[in-house]
Amino acid sequence: MKQTIRDVSLRAKRVLIRVDFNVPLEKGTGRITDDTRIRESLPTIKYCLEQGAAVILMSHLGRPEGQRNPAYSLQSVASRLSELLDKPVSFLPDCIGPEVAARAKQARPGDLILLENLRFHAEEEANAPGFAAQLAALGEVYVNDAFGTAHRAHASTEGVARLLPGVAGLLIEKEMKYLEGALATKPARPYVAILGGAKVSDKIAVITRLLDQVDKLLIGGGMSYTFLKAQGLAIGNSRCEKDKLDLAKELMAKAAKRQVELLLPTDHVITTSLDAGSPVQTVPVGKIPEGWEGVDVGPATRQRFAEALKGAKTVVWNGPLGVFEQPRFAEGSKAIAQVLASLPGATTVIGGGDSAACVQQLGLASKMSHISTGGGASLEFLEGKVLPGIAILQDKKAAAGAHA
Repeated sequence: MKQTIRDVSLRAKRVLIRVDFNVPLEKGTGRITDDTRIRESLPTIKYCLEQGAAVILMSHLGRPEGQRNPAYSLQSVASRLSELLDKPVSFLPDCIGPEVAARAKQARPGDLILLENLRFHAEEEANAPGFAAQLAALGEVYVNDAFGTAHRAHASTEGVARLLPGVAGLLIEKEMKYLEGALATKPARPYVAILGGAKVSDKIAVITRLLDQVDKLLIGGGMSYTFLKAQGLAIGNSRCEKDKLDLAKELMAKAAKRQVELLLPTDHVITTSLDAGSPVQTVPVGKIPEGWEGVDVGPATRQRFAEALKGAKTVVWNGPLGVFEQPRFAEGSKAIAQVLASLPGATTVIGGGDSAACVQQLGLASKMSHISTGGGASLEFLEGKVLPGIAILQDKKAAAGAHA
């Protein structure tokens, strides 16, 4: 367990918080189209301010490739944050340099500062020691609350924590509680995992690890066609990773050996193209004609997956079951989301990315136990990888009271 902001004294300290304000912006206007990530940071920010700290926030936005680019400025985020907190936010035009250092030093308890985009400097992603040192000099305590970047060893997520006492924010604490719970040696059973998304190659390590833990594994989305092809079934023009067919066979054999029930689609919604107005039909498994591709699970599969989820006590879902961005191919993902929302007494963990977007679009977010804010980070955590941005933080037992 890592120390959190509750384990250290923050009074009259300058607290440097790595948040995840990588929000989607409307092209041309720069308007924030979804402020979820800003809202998720509020509990940590409010707690630090209430404890009498001066708060300095840092984040990246987009991929400006180490260049200053006004399209990726955090100025609009500062405005939105000020509205949400009903409090002034001082926005600085850079994240390092003499002016930034002077403003940070002058910060008093209750002040709230947001630095400009970290990725305007190539040294951020390179985890350059000099850049990390300039960031660390701005604060006295470091807080990582950016779970979405915790799997990256960047200057603001890993380098700074080598120079300042580092603890977790409340969002990372929540993420770890649920993800560790899903991976605990004794999760509440039956334990079911649902995996979707485009490619098997993206999920190999997750499938391998989950087969040692779950009672049932439900596979949909584009990745399911590689498994079906490995069984010798016709998949038409559906997405298939031919170099992963042997691996798919191995994974299915491992599931059988471990007595894990592995469920694949038994029918498909198919089309000739993703263009609007293209023909759509439903066919049984193995009956997808050439020139057609699978884009969603069919009604029989939805029913079968719903039955498999009955009575589940722990569920992890990562990856949509179809091309859910198009409403006509979103029925499978929608059906799964609705089943999870109605499971009595179950812990339901949605693993970020497209699955999270799907649940939020359907207005079912509040019905889930936890929706991860980091698609890549949650996937790597489920794979059993060490997340450098969390590993570097102080352990509770080793550092208890060290900076109190």
